[in-house]
Amino acid sequence: MQIKKTKAAILTESHKPLVVDEIDLPDKLDCGQVLVKIHYSGICGAQINEIEAVKGPDKFLPHLLGHEASATVLEIGPGVKTVKNGDTVVMHWRPSAGIQAETASYQWKGCKVNSGWVTTFSEYSIVSENRLTVIPSDFNLKLAPLFGCALTTAMGVVNNDAQVKVGQTVVVFGVGGVGLNIVQAADMVSAYPIIGIDIIEQKLEMAKRFGANYVFNFSNATDLAGEIRKIVGSAGADVIIDTTGNPRVIELAYDLTHPDGRTILVGVPKKGDNVSIYTLPIHFNKILKGSHGGSAIPDVDIPRYIRLVKAGKMKLDGLITHEFKLDDINEAIKIMKSGEAGRVILSMTKR
Repeated sequence: MQIKKTKAAILTESHKPLVVDEIDLPDKLDCGQVLVKIHYSGICGAQINEIEAVKGPDKFLPHLLGHEASATVLEIGPGVKTVKNGDTVVMHWRPSAGIQAETASYQWKGCKVNSGWVTTFSEYSIVSENRLTVIPSDFNLKLAPLFGCALTTAMGVVNNDAQVKVGQTVVVFGVGGVGLNIVQAADMVSAYPIIGIDIIEQKLEMAKRFGANYVFNFSNATDLAGEIRKIVGSAGADVIIDTTGNPRVIELAYDLTHPDGRTILVGVPKKGDNVSIYTLPIHFNKILKGSHGGSAIPDVDIPRYIRLVKAGKMKLDGLITHEFKLDDINEAIKIMKSGEAGRVILSMTKR
């Protein structure tokens, strides 16, 4: 391969800062693998969960992270047909068309560094063909990573998981990177009213710009459940979506859902943080469902969403609130964990 080394952020130990260093790439690409040059990468809550080992001990250390980015294809391995050298692509974690290749192995100080089918916290990456979707070469590369997870997940949550109908009431707990887009998606399908809830005033103001009709600050609301019922009706909201993963918030969301409604869980609680709910309504018409990336199909969905952006029917401006260079990734992660950010972006060319 033409690229032999790359700077990358490596998770070497759970609950510790990432190590930014140079790693060695394999000598050649295997079947279905693609070498890309990354331009911008988003940081998702999923990476925070990996660093914090919320699902239990990490068996793959040391390894690379990241699952949403914009990139240019440099080389393709045997069997690759959906992308070619020079293509501008979105890197995404949901599988789409093409080969699901073997995951790449890198070397660092004589040790193997593991990776998944897609990793994006690096200047160059070897990724599985089915984690890439071609986009127009003139599309904004800084905004394109939003299609790798935040936006496609949010649209899928509303369209596929919640199946929100025109005029249904929607409540969104947590209006960060994904939550803001869930608010926007609910507005695009003419849900009403849409209620956004968070603990950061700045994010609540953003939620109003993206379509929320009412917002509440969870940290200072004296009777949040009562206030929501005044708006949506005493029986509860048609759809409530939680992005926080907080067990107490999940319990409240479920309780506030209409007996014929749907509670959709996007956020994931830490292992051992149990949720207590009364399950009888599920035996009738109430639905409690976990989302897996909104069941998005990237190579189908991303071109549709790009058309909407170009037509002015979908907003992206303001979703990215912070930008960092790769060397400062631990500062970027700290901002993400603070809850004060929308989407945080890494620039691989910023020095």
